Amino acid sequence: MNRFLIFLFSVSFLLSCSSNKNVVATNTSVVTSTAAPSTSSNSNYWQQHVDYKMDIDMDVNSYQYQGKQKLVYTNNSPDVLNRVYYHLYFNAFQPGSEMDVRSRTIADPDPRVGDRISKLAPNEIGYIKVNSLTQNGASIQYETVGTVLEVDLAKPIQPGESVTFDMLFDGQVPLQIRRSGRNNKEGVALSMTQWYPKLAEYDFEGWHADPYIGREFHGVWGDFDVKLTIDKNYVVGGSGYLQSENEISGNKKVLHFIAPEVHDFTWAADPDYIHDTMQVPNGPVLNFYYKSTLDKEKLESWKKMQPKTVELMQYYSEHVGKYPYKQYSVIQGGDGGMEYAMCTLITGNRSYGSLVGVTAHEMAHTWFQFLLASNEAKHEWMDEGFTSYISDLAMNEIMKEDNDNPTSSAYKSYIYLAKSGKEQPLTTHADRYEFNRAYSISAYSKGEVFMAQLGYIIGDTNLKQTIKKYFNDFAFKHPKPLDIIRTAEKVSGLELDWYLIDFGQTTNTIDYSVKSVEDKTVVLERIGLMPMPIDLTVTYTDGSIEDFYIPLQMMRGEKPTSATIIKDWAWAYPTYTFETSKDIKSIQIDPKEMMADIDKENNSN
Repeated sequence: MNRFLIFLFSVSFLLSCSSNKNVVATNTSVVTSTAAPSTSSNSNYWQQHVDYKMDIDMDVNSYQYQGKQKLVYTNNSPDVLNRVYYHLYFNAFQPGSEMDVRSRTIADPDPRVGDRISKLAPNEIGYIKVNSLTQNGASIQYETVGTVLEVDLAKPIQPGESVTFDMLFDGQVPLQIRRSGRNNKEGVALSMTQWYPKLAEYDFEGWHADPYIGREFHGVWGDFDVKLTIDKNYVVGGSGYLQSENEISGNKKVLHFIAPEVHDFTWAADPDYIHDTMQVPNGPVLNFYYKSTLDKEKLESWKKMQPKTVELMQYYSEHVGKYPYKQYSVIQGGDGGMEYAMCTLITGNRSYGSLVGVTAHEMAHTWFQFLLASNEAKHEWMDEGFTSYISDLAMNEIMKEDNDNPTSSAYKSYIYLAKSGKEQPLTTHADRYEFNRAYSISAYSKGEVFMAQLGYIIGDTNLKQTIKKYFNDFAFKHPKPLDIIRTAEKVSGLELDWYLIDFGQTTNTIDYSVKSVEDKTVVLERIGLMPMPIDLTVTYTDGSIEDFYIPLQMMRGEKPTSATIIKDWAWAYPTYTFETSKDIKSIQIDPKEMMADIDKENNSN
C-alpha cells in the first residue's frame, strides 16, 4: 500500500498525540515443485488450490460487465467442507456498507474515503451480483451478505477432492474511491482490482471470509485464465501473460491472459495509456503504463524512473529471492499505491523521487505478501513492515541516500506511538484498530522496526541469511509470524520466542538506563517490561573506547560480535552490575540506536 500517504496520516497523528513451491514461469505455463514442504514450522502444512477460468465482457460506457467463471477448487485440507465463501469486494462501494459506515464513524477517517461512499448515486456504486452458481452441475443455495457470498454446498467436499463451481455474474465498476474503480482523480478509466467473485481462503485456522471494511486481502493460490472483451481503443495492463489480442465484430477486442501460480488477478485500462517496456538482465520484462495526458515534466519522470525500477527488481531478487515470473508492470491507476499479482497500481502525477519511492515500496510487496503470502488482515505488520524495511534499504542504496540507518524514521514513529497511549498490539486485526493512524504506524513502522531490531538481536549477517531462508522456505505459501521467528532461530542458533511474544503480541516497551557509574563500576537498570540484549560503548578517562555486549540469558547464546562479551543478564533482575578495567569517562547504551528504547535520555552517562 502507498506508504507516502500513510506517512502523512502518521505525522498528523503524532502531532495530535503530544501497511514452498519453486516456480519457473513461461509465457504460457508454470512448472511447480509438488514435493511436500518440509521446512515450515508446521510439518503438516497444507494449503488449498483454485483454478479460475473467466470470460468478461466490459462495457466502457456504462462501466458494467458480465462475467462467466469456472472455478476448480481442490480441498487439500484434512477437513470435510460443507460451505464455501466468496468475496464480493465491489459491494463495499455502496451507501450503508460496512466500509461506508466505518469510514464515517472512526475518529480519523481516511481522507480518500471520508463520506464519499454515502453520496454515490445508483450508477456510481460498485456491485457484484451472482446470477447463478452450480457445484459439479448441481444447483446450490447461496446468499449475498454485504461483501461476502455465503454458499451452502449441494454435497460436502471431501479431503483431497476437487469440485467445479460454475457462476454467472454481473458487475458495476464504482466511481474510484478506494483502490478500485473508474475515473480516478488522474483520469484513469478503469482500475480493476478485487473485481471478481474471489473464493475465500480456508486453512488450519478455518475460513477467512472477512468483510471488506478498509484493509487488505488474503487469497487462495492458483492459476488464472482470463479472457477480457473490451473497447478496442483501450490499452490494458495487469497480471499474467498476454496470449492473444484479437478484434471482434463491432468496436471490441478480446484479450486472453494466463497468470500461473498467483492468488489474485488485476488489470487496468485506459485509451490514453503509453506502454513502455524495459528488460531486466537475467530477469523479467518490466511494463510501464501511464497516461499520455500527463504534463511534460511528469512524462519525463516516468521515463527517468524506468531504469531505477530495473535496479529495484535486481536489488530485491538479490537480497530476498529471485523474482519467479517473466513480467512485472507498473501501472498508473488507483488512489495511491497498492500491490497486486505481477503488478502495482500507483498514482502517476508525481515527481521523479516520489515515483521511484512509491514503486520501490509497491514492488517490494511482490516478495512480502505476494510471494510470502501472509494474511494481511491478521498479520498486516508482516506485509507492510517487512516491505517498508527492505524498500528503505533499497532506496538508500539505489538512490544513494547515504543514511547510516535507513530505518530511523520507522523507529521514531513507533516510539511516538508507544508513548502515546494509543498503541494496540500487533495481534490486532487490521480492521479493529481504534485509530487509522495507530494502524498505520503499527503496520508500517513497528513492523519495520521488528525486522530491523531482529538484526540488532541476531546480527546483520544472520538477518540477511534469515530473510533469504524465509523466502526459500515459504514462497508460494501462507507464512505466519512464528515462521519468521523459527527461521531466524534456525539461522542464528538462538532462542527468540520471547521477541515475537513481547514485541509482536503485547505493547510492552523497551527502556534500559545507565543507573550509575562510579570509577570502574557500572550499574544498568531495566525499566521497561520487554527484555533485550545490550550493546554498550564505554569511553575511558584515558580516551580509549571499548565495546561490550551483555547477552540476554533467555536467548541461550550470543550474536556474532567483536565486542567484549560479559556475563548474561536474566530478565527478572531489574539491575545489572559489572566492573571495567579502567576508570570511565562516559557510557552509552545502544550507540547505533538499533534498539527501540522509548527513552534515550537515560541511555548515557
